[in-house]
Amino acid sequence: MTPERHQRITSVINKRQPDLTVVLENVFDPHNISAVMRTCDAVGIQDVFILNNKIPPHRKWGYRSSSTAAEWLTIHQFTDVQECFTELRKRYQKIYATHLEGGAIMLHQLNLTEPVALVFGNESIGVSNEIRALTDGSFIIPQVGIIKSLNISVACAITLYEAYRQKEIAGHFSNPRLAKPQEDFLRDKWGIK
Repeated sequence: MTPERHQRITSVINKRQPDLTVVLENVFDPHNISAVMRTCDAVGIQDVFILNNKIPPHRKWGYRSSSTAAEWLTIHQFTDVQECFTELRKRYQKIYATHLEGGAIMLHQLNLTEPVALVFGNESIGVSNEIRALTDGSFIIPQVGIIKSLNISVACAITLYEAYRQKEIAGHFSNPRLAKPQEDFLRDKWGIK
C-alpha cells in the first residue's frame, strides 16, 4: 500500500461518525440502496441498517450506483423488526422516520449531533405504520413544489448533508470518534496497521 493510500484510509477512519446511521425499511431497488450507501460513506457514516421484513433480503447491491461504497461500510441486515430496533436502541438515543404527517417536524429542527438513527421507507409507501410506532418521531424535508415526495436516495442525501452540516459546526470531524475496537477492526479489514 502506498503512503498516500494509507494516509487517505486513516483520514477516512478518523472522520467516521459512530453516532449517526441510516435505516432502510424494505427498499426494493438495490440501486437506491447503493446510492444511499455512497452518500453514507461520503458523510462519514460507517454502519448502515437494512430491514427487509416484507421483501426478501438483498444478496447484492447496484454496483454502478454504489461505486463500491458497500465495501467500505458495515452493513447490518435484519428480517425481524424487533431485533433491528433492539440493536438500534442500544446504539442511538433517538430514532426518527421520514414521513409526511401533521406532527412531523422540519428536518432542520432535528438535533443531528446526538446519537441518531434516520429511517427511510420503501419506494411505494414510505416508512410503515409499524416502524413509525417504534420511532421517536417523524420529520419532513421542506419543499415548496406540487409533488411532496422525493426519491429515497435524494431524500437521504439531503438529510445526511444536513447532519454533516450540524456535525461539522459541532466539531465532530475534528477528532477521531470511533471506539478503539471498531477502529482496529476497520484498519484490519481495510488492510492498514
